Amino acid sequence: MVPSSSAFLFFTFWALLISTAVSLTCSSQKFTQNQVYSDCLDLPSLSSYLHFSYDSSNTTLSVAFIATPSKSGGWIAWAINPKATGMAGSQSLVAYKNSTTGVAVVHTYDVSSYSSIVPKDLSFEVWDMTAESRTDGSLAILAKIKVPADFAAKGTINQVWQVGPSVGEDGMLVKHDFAAANLQSKGTLDLNSGQSTSSSGGDITVKKKNIHGILNAVSWGILFPLGAMIARYIRTFESADPAWFYLHVFCQISAYAIGVAGWGTGLKLGSESSGITYSGHRNIGITLFVLATVQVFVEFVCNSFSNYCAANGIFASIVG
Repeated sequence: MVPSSSAFLFFTFWALLISTAVSLTCSSQKFTQNQVYSDCLDLPSLSSYLHFSYDSSNTTLSVAFIATPSKSGGWIAWAINPKATGMAGSQSLVAYKNSTTGVAVVHTYDVSSYSSIVPKDLSFEVWDMTAESRTDGSLAILAKIKVPADFAAKGTINQVWQVGPSVGEDGMLVKHDFAAANLQSKGTLDLNSGQSTSSSGGDITVKKKNIHGILNAVSWGILFPLGAMIARYIRTFESADPAWFYLHVFCQISAYAIGVAGWGTGLKLGSESSGITYSGHRNIGITLFVLATVQVFVEFVCNSFSNYCAANGIFASIVG
């Protein structure tokens, strides 16, 4: 009975943790002045949330953006980009805690380019700006915005959000991380339906990552081990000869071809992700590719020159 009780308590504990995490959405969030918004969204990256109401009669957008800085003393930002879908050119509301008073403040920043991020009035009207410091360590930006006429006519805006580690004494923002979540924190906000769509660039990157993962899982995780097990165990049955050999060859050749495709997609993803390097992952991938390629080469030499087959057997036993 004791093991059963322990198991029950274990699963109950985790169920409570999971239910708590699931319930922590924008619908449960409150504000110190009890502001109420008609729509709220759990944004798809950086554990960020957007509350908003849009009055189409006067094209006024009321927003409340909640996020947690990447480090204590860091900053959060929510922006509209009038020209594009990314960070460059965005008109930003940035909040952080004043280093002297510890009070949360909000300022406007014109991100004209990646190298020029300066405190400046925005290209559209914004008022009632306030910032809140929340009990869970997050910050909130609240403001009202006059939506530019062209965006009001379309009913959509390009939104960008971000979190960073710290703020300099001169108000300059220390650059944020360049992890996948940071690079995907952008999208289109439909002012009328209250829905948000992620940036297509981020979606394509995610799809490429999924393809990369699936190809390598099938190659290194399934076919290569299966081929090795066939050669090691199935060959011991006389009735399986020579079928085991053809199955082994099929698995290994298929695994190598799929592995090369997976390795190639990894190289492509790396070339498209400047500033992001997963050193351990990359080194493991290169090592596996080199070992597999050498084994294929040795197998070819064995088939062409039978005198080297003994060396091939030793190499295959060591490498797999």
